[in-house]
Amino acid sequence: MTRNPGVPRLLRRLNDRSALELLLSEGPLTRAELGARTGLSKVTAGQLLSRLEERGLVEVAGERAGGRGPNAALYGVVPSSAHVAGLEVLPDAITVGVADITGRVVVEIVVDPAGHEDPVAAVHEAVRRACASADITLARLRSFVIGTRGVVDPGTGDVRFSYDLPAWHTGVLASLRRTLGASVTIENDVNLVALAEHRYGAAAGQDDFVVVWAGVGQGLGVMLGGRLHRGISGGAGEIGWLPVPGEPLPADVSRPQSGSYQRLIGHEAVLRLASEHGLSTVGSSGGERGLSTGSSGGERGPARSSAAELVGAAVAGGRAGFLDALAARLAVAVAAVTVVLDPGLIVLAGDIGRAGGPDLADRVERSVAKVCPGRPSVVTTGLTGNAVLRGALVAALEQAREQVFSDTV
Repeated sequence: MTRNPGVPRLLRRLNDRSALELLLSEGPLTRAELGARTGLSKVTAGQLLSRLEERGLVEVAGERAGGRGPNAALYGVVPSSAHVAGLEVLPDAITVGVADITGRVVVEIVVDPAGHEDPVAAVHEAVRRACASADITLARLRSFVIGTRGVVDPGTGDVRFSYDLPAWHTGVLASLRRTLGASVTIENDVNLVALAEHRYGAAAGQDDFVVVWAGVGQGLGVMLGGRLHRGISGGAGEIGWLPVPGEPLPADVSRPQSGSYQRLIGHEAVLRLASEHGLSTVGSSGGERGLSTGSSGGERGPARSSAAELVGAAVAGGRAGFLDALAARLAVAVAAVTVVLDPGLIVLAGDIGRAGGPDLADRVERSVAKVCPGRPSVVTTGLTGNAVLRGALVAALEQAREQVFSDTV
């Protein structure tokens, strides 16, 4: 009988990976607890922990008192065994977060890219500053995931088109990898929000859902079967181009603001809708803004506030007419997605989705039920802080753990 010498090594690697994942999700654990959860004997679990300790991946993190005899040692993953970086790149700001292998964010900074016409130089400088703040070397970063607006080609990984970031073009990814290392990935920002919602937010435990991003730009993040759906060219989710009744079709696709759905639900469209419902914001002497009713002869108008501020104020003020009209517009995209994909769950995100909260989400759900046979649950985002950055760190951690946890034997 021919023996395969690779089998024991593969089994050790699989056992190590399983143990490390358990220590991350449930740890710290004793040797006996780890053995019970993995199905390994105490002897094998002990050998596994010794091997991982030697590799610097596991350490004694305390002890647990039991019955008779000495306390049992508790083992946990060494946080500093690897670090990752997640970035959100906007025209006027680069946000960098650095996390250790456990997912704990050790630093988050925002850098103004002004003065760096080269996007590679701007990203490198931002990452360098983040590493300095975290007191780690750049070489300690095992993975970089960059979230940005635009269409990312799933075949090459390069930005195929970005209206807001024209300098991000084919060839930027290769330059970033030469500067920072081969583990750099660029991903569409709303796709990263979907990853974050799946891991931490309103879609936790759901493998089929859609994130509807409503803000300065419009976008979708589609998760099917627990995997992001990007489309052949990376253009899945460019909902701003969705044709809608009553809005003209674009004559020039190089002008994103000309998309039919963008005309219906974009920032300026929401401001106009607010004006039609007599809503405006006025500044008080203390600098605070509150919702008021503007008269036809006055000079006040919603342009003095962002669309998200108006939506939040409308929710607080119970302005049902405006909120129902806004929900009907959002329902156009939700209904279109529902009749094609039937995801069951829609998460409203972005500045407007967050400002509208459960009130707006409930109105969208009821509005969708009127125009299509499917009735998905519509909820507001479950994330706080920078959702794009959180998603970038989720993706970066998945990559880094695949590298580190698969190289233990």
